[in-house]
Amino acid sequence: MSDFTIKALTSETFGDFAALVERNGGMFAGCWCTKFHPTCAEKDQSREARRALKRRLVADGIAHAALVYDDDRAVAWAEYGSPEELPDIQHRKEYLATAGPLPDYRITCILVQRGLRGQGLAATALRGAVELIAQAGGGLVEGYPHDTGGVRKKNSSFLYNGTRTMYEKEGFTYDRPKGQSNCVMVREVPPNTRD
Repeated sequence: MSDFTIKALTSETFGDFAALVERNGGMFAGCWCTKFHPTCAEKDQSREARRALKRRLVADGIAHAALVYDDDRAVAWAEYGSPEELPDIQHRKEYLATAGPLPDYRITCILVQRGLRGQGLAATALRGAVELIAQAGGGLVEGYPHDTGGVRKKNSSFLYNGTRTMYEKEGFTYDRPKGQSNCVMVREVPPNTRD
């Protein structure tokens, strides 16, 4: 695998996203990456209800992600969106107590297909999210990776938003801690005017 393409999560690419999720057991505990979306009844129901919720949010244009493709198969993804779209971040109370103005976008979850982890696909997904944010007009972007001190202390399946080191390599700067082992990373993304 050497050439990857990035596509936005849309109703047209939802099937590819769903196949990636299903190959990975519904993501983390079957959440279908609905964890960070606003609270609603479907989030506390079955995997099928969470899948339907995600499909509806995508169709309504209020769920965004960068899908990484190897040929015609999605192998990784990075979820992003506005704070209104993704309000339920981890350590929210602490985050709000130390926050200045909210960012334009958040990157909340990165998933790489099992068996392909450790090959740089998480960074590819992060770059894809930044590219799509630039195409949407750019702005201040925050991510909430694990701050492992540069040492891989956890199994990669538990690093749901990558590491601080990965974000730093992608041009983000450290802002502050968030919770026991996460941090807030920030980057100003200029708009992409090439089109």
